Amino acid sequence: MSGHSKWHNIQAKKGVEDAKRGRAFTKITREIIIAAKAGGGSTETNTRLRAAVEKAKSAGMPNDNVKKAIMRGTGEMEGVSYEETSYEGYGPNGTAFIIQASTDNKNRTTSEIRRILSQHGGAMGENGSVSWGFERKGSLEIDPADKGYDDLFMIAVDSGAEDLKQDDETTTVVTGPEDVYKVRQALEAAGIVVKSASLTMIPKTLVAVAIDDARKIARLEEALDEHDDVSDYFSNYEMSDEIIKLLEQES
Repeated sequence: MSGHSKWHNIQAKKGVEDAKRGRAFTKITREIIIAAKAGGGSTETNTRLRAAVEKAKSAGMPNDNVKKAIMRGTGEMEGVSYEETSYEGYGPNGTAFIIQASTDNKNRTTSEIRRILSQHGGAMGENGSVSWGFERKGSLEIDPADKGYDDLFMIAVDSGAEDLKQDDETTTVVTGPEDVYKVRQALEAAGIVVKSASLTMIPKTLVAVAIDDARKIARLEEALDEHDDVSDYFSNYEMSDEIIKLLEQES
């Protein structure tokens, strides 16, 4: 697993512990609304909706909230209309960032994301400026229990996965973007506990960053996490274990 993924996972877990529960649910609600609006309210046929609902389950979001969000997306219930948008840009040391957002005012959100990038040593880019360097994939974090890497790899591949990545923090199954739900079902049928499932953007190449740039990136990601319209973001930076440990101590 790259240094980016490792640090991003640490930040995500810290965010779950520290952020207000309402803010986390608000972001997931928007994801569900947009997914249901785009592809309908069935998790059997709507891959994006399945991923959003899985995220809601992982976060402990009540089923009633999930159902209402789906109904708002399909138009069965009234509510604020959101549109999905994404931004491409650069962080410290030329690192690439893809930022996904859901908003009821695109002009406002665009201006605010541009400002956040600029304030933290980066800049907004044009569409296509960095996305060529990423691949869209499914990602499932699993509990390895007492199984070794080779056993887990075979189970993952037999379940339809493309790869298995493991470090001392996480074990992640990588799938095609359309296969997340199918692979999750197969893993669980094999007795594997799936902690979370989502769609992600995996960088094709990584940019190593030193401690000063790593600190700037950490502050940039904190600002993105705190923005209500930002649903997710991905980058291609790589941090060494030593730098990650230092950032953990400083945070």
